Amino acid sequence: MSTLLELPNIEDAQAFHLERWAEVCADATLQRLPDRIETNRYGHIIMMPPPGFSHSTRQAEIFAHLLELLPQGRTLPECAILTSDGVKGVDLAWISEGRTKRGLKGDVLTIAPEICVEVISPKNTRQELENKRDLYFEAGADEVWFCDQKGALHFFLKGGGDTEVKASALCPAMPRRIKA
Repeated sequence: MSTLLELPNIEDAQAFHLERWAEVCADATLQRLPDRIETNRYGHIIMMPPPGFSHSTRQAEIFAHLLELLPQGRTLPECAILTSDGVKGVDLAWISEGRTKRGLKGDVLTIAPEICVEVISPKNTRQELENKRDLYFEAGADEVWFCDQKGALHFFLKGGGDTEVKASALCPAMPRRIKA
């Protein structure tokens, strides 16, 4: 088959996404925007409005629990993770020091944290959240949690597919519901 267009290929996806993310972070125009920014598999920018008050409240509540229940690692808000579909910004993460040392390249984690938490916003779709869950697992996460709009936590473990479990394996004392 002949090539119709003479265009470059993405030979090293990790290098491509890290370079593109560095460009995005260095762009003074983008830095002034209030929006949250991610990239997709082609390096294109995806912009989302900043989270609302109730989203931030649920995020803060989970953050406080993780700090208390898992003090031996790092609890992070708004963490950039390299995935096969570009750089994604997880709402919250918990990561061990060892994984941080192995996976941190600049300001991006090239290995997902052990725990990735998404706080569901009103405009999220099932497909979007399932896709993020799959991307985080593919990038190395051990657990993905979703916090719904009523404050209920939904736990998923690596290798468990789309089957929800009753509790976190890494943080079994985490409550199943937080103040919303």
